[in-house]
Amino acid sequence: MAFALVERSLYRSIRTQAARDETRPADVIVVFGAAEYNGSPSPVFKARLDHALELEDRGLAPLIITTGGPGGDPHFTEGGVGRDYLIQQGVAAAKIIAETRSDTTYESAQAVAEMMRQRHLQTCLAVSDGFHIHRIKLMLNSLGITVYGSPDPDSPIEADSFMRTMHSLRETLLCTLWYLGFRG
Repeated sequence: MAFALVERSLYRSIRTQAARDETRPADVIVVFGAAEYNGSPSPVFKARLDHALELEDRGLAPLIITTGGPGGDPHFTEGGVGRDYLIQQGVAAAKIIAETRSDTTYESAQAVAEMMRQRHLQTCLAVSDGFHIHRIKLMLNSLGITVYGSPDPDSPIEADSFMRTMHSLRETLLCTLWYLGFRG
């Protein structure tokens, strides 16, 4: 019974964070990867990248980090595809860093934190789907980064009530594992 109440509270926290836009000026915009298909961003990833592009156009950060490894693709990485997409949209290549080795959100967070420390950066706008922001903030905060959530307002997943619920339940499980000490 107590476990169910904790999980319900955590689910509610995830959904509350998903609806909260904390967008403000920061040192860097971090776009968390999603799938890429043969060098093109998936619809979910494209929506995240388009949101980051809007934030960059508003001058909210001088630098963008795109994240994500190959995910089994021998030719492309999510981070690289994200960088290329943003360059095609007019963002200067010098303003984009691609993190291309991570396979998980935690690996992405670790790599981003290291990149930021090397550049003496302390704050970031985390761009992802709303359901993902709560866990991203847990991870980056644990690594010493001040993070503000900027959920993608055009997320195809958040727009579909069934998908939103399923992904939020998955995040509830993953956050529970995080609180229990699992860092995979």
